[in-house]
Amino acid sequence: MTEKIISDRKNGMTALLGVLGLYVLAMIGLVMGIQNSVVLMIVSILVLSFGWIPLCGLKVLKPQEALVLTLFGKYVGTLKGEGFYWVNPFCTAVNPAARTKLNQSGDVDGGKHGIVLNAGGQAVQAEAVMDKKISLKIMTLNNSRQKINDCLGNPVEIGIAVMWRVTDTAKAVFNVDNYKEYLSLQCDSALRNIVRLYPSDVAPNVDTTGDGVADDGSLRGSSELVAERIRQEIQARVEEAGIQVIEARITYLAYATEIAAVMLQRQQASAIIDARKMIVDGAVGMVEMALERLNEGGMVQLDEERKAAMVSNLLVVLCGNHDAQPIVNTGTLY
Repeated sequence: MTEKIISDRKNGMTALLGVLGLYVLAMIGLVMGIQNSVVLMIVSILVLSFGWIPLCGLKVLKPQEALVLTLFGKYVGTLKGEGFYWVNPFCTAVNPAARTKLNQSGDVDGGKHGIVLNAGGQAVQAEAVMDKKISLKIMTLNNSRQKINDCLGNPVEIGIAVMWRVTDTAKAVFNVDNYKEYLSLQCDSALRNIVRLYPSDVAPNVDTTGDGVADDGSLRGSSELVAERIRQEIQARVEEAGIQVIEARITYLAYATEIAAVMLQRQQASAIIDARKMIVDGAVGMVEMALERLNEGGMVQLDEERKAAMVSNLLVVLCGNHDAQPIVNTGTLY
């Protein structure tokens, strides 16, 4: 299906004035026909009775709106751009996604319900006229969070926000049943296909790029790369629906509740090990420096046994979790 743009119908004001002028002439003719001519009276009555039909062809579009028109089931074209249009009054606007309400910008109520007052003064829901216009603005779809297993089998909860817009109204209306629902489902599918290729955190011996070489890619550390791959996956799936995916971003990423506590303990243990390693490296360096300074100054001559005892005491003091309690020796060293 190829989109056909109707751009030569911005004559709505002319058609409106013409119909109003025709009604004025019909009223004048009705008055004159009653007095002089039966034929003129009949013609005026017919004009007054059916003259409203051309008004059904008046269409008003705001910026970044489009209207897909069909005539007795045949696609005749799309109105794009702001303006006051007049088209065949028997043309019908088509938008199968008009009633669809997703968790995204632009879907306030979809024109599905209106509020009226009954005889008792209470507010009740009533069916309103559905707006068949298609928005060409950039929309933001915030899909619901999904629980997906990463490449290591760990369940994670992840959510994405997708910025998109309709670029081909004919494809969006006629190639798929409901382009909004179609986009939402394809976002879920693409997200699941990409997330299962990555670990949540950096893991050894994992190839996340497909080149056969292990790398440091992860959902947490390579969010930009993961988001771009998700965008490309979605775009490939919605191309036939006339939708352009502008950007995809990860908005939520966390371990699933059943393993969150265990993974937190693992991260804490890893952090403690890294901190201890840094403390030990610094303590060894300080002990080496102390021994070198003592040997250079020649203040104290220590044998190997005394050096070992000094090293042990210094490491205990420097690597301990609590402040050391010093013991002062006032006697001889030997």
